[in-house]
Amino acid sequence: MITPKTDDICYATQNRQNAVKELVQVSDAVLVVGSKQSSNANRLVEVARMRGARAFLVDSIADVMPDMLEGVRALGLTASASSPEWLVEEIIGAFARGGAEVELMSVAKERVHFPLPLPSN
Repeated sequence: MITPKTDDICYATQNRQNAVKELVQVSDAVLVVGSKQSSNANRLVEVARMRGARAFLVDSIADVMPDMLEGVRALGLTASASSPEWLVEEIIGAFARGGAEVELMSVAKERVHFPLPLPSN
């Protein structure tokens, strides 16, 4: 298996794309949390759709429309590399409060640390 370089943000991006490929196999539809201006978020939607999934880009729970969920028994949720964790948790919480069973799926552990540059003197 070839893994992406770990010296740039593409590592996280590639992990998410790989995860989406797994997620579409167990989901009727996929929500991608991210900005419409994010190429990473748009690419995740594209990857899901290329694998035959119904996929939607949402900024928050407010963007989730009833027609997105029509006929959906298993909904996948992922996020772009730049999406804040609290947005993902907000959406999970809304579905859980509505009675949905939440199951976490892990495809890859991101153990890469990107150190800040040393201060210049």
